[in-house]
Amino acid sequence: MDYFYLILGFTVLLISGDLLVRSGVALASHMRISTLVVGVTVISLGTSAPELVVSIGAALKNHPDIAIGNVIGSNISNIALVLGLTGIMINIPVGKNSVKFDWPFMMFASLLFTLFMLNGKLTFFEGAIFLALLALFVAWSVRQSRTELSKIEHVFDKARFSLRVSLLLLIISSAGLYFGASWLVDGAESIARRFGVSERVISVTIIAFGTSVPELATSVVAAFKKQLDISIGNILGSNIFNILGILGVTSMIKAIEVNIEMIFDVYWMLALSTLLLLLMLPYGRSVLNRWKGILLLITYIAYIYIVFKT
Repeated sequence: MDYFYLILGFTVLLISGDLLVRSGVALASHMRISTLVVGVTVISLGTSAPELVVSIGAALKNHPDIAIGNVIGSNISNIALVLGLTGIMINIPVGKNSVKFDWPFMMFASLLFTLFMLNGKLTFFEGAIFLALLALFVAWSVRQSRTELSKIEHVFDKARFSLRVSLLLLIISSAGLYFGASWLVDGAESIARRFGVSERVISVTIIAFGTSVPELATSVVAAFKKQLDISIGNILGSNIFNILGILGVTSMIKAIEVNIEMIFDVYWMLALSTLLLLLMLPYGRSVLNRWKGILLLITYIAYIYIVFKT
């Protein structure tokens, strides 16, 4: 039965990822904003829904390692696995905003999270700071996009769906991502526990992979549909949402105890974020191509091996 849930989860996630890209692109046309902004806001929020549900549920059930490890592992998986596999399949151009604003904001959020976790707990006040920063990020992204587009003669593609249908598909696809990820995580977690794996290891590997499948499905589908801004923007935005949104909401609902052993995983997250910046430079001519994707994927495999080995 566990394997059935694995296959069912993957299938639902792939279908939902396709719907999310279609509705996101149509929504961008209706709102007169770029698909990059949709990628780092609306679609990122939708693909981060599984992490949100998992972390809140884990915190309420007194499983803090899963609540935090899910976010750390998901961010690692998003950069090294999702962008790695997507880059292997197709060259992804790197936009100016991704390097000049989205990545610095993601790194700032990561460093702030590292600072907050050093006292052994994420509190209500720290969660409120996270959510305030997230609101600032979303507002600035939308405003910046509209400002830049007003300076040039930008031609928007005709929306494939009406505004009402686009919003409906967005809701349906986000729900599909949630249920698909839940089935995938349930199956994977049951299998992993048979082998006596700790909650920290499960959270930063199996559960993080399961909740990152929406980002993987969305980025791959977006890449093949040539909506390449969404592939990059979705990952950077999702990592920002994971830290500021998920940990912000979760810690405001209930303070989260931090396992100091997770500092090892945080260092990996910071190192991979730095590596991503190096691979994106210079943004004027840079692309995430096959060899860069292979490098990211090898790094992810090395991380998973070390986690289970130690």
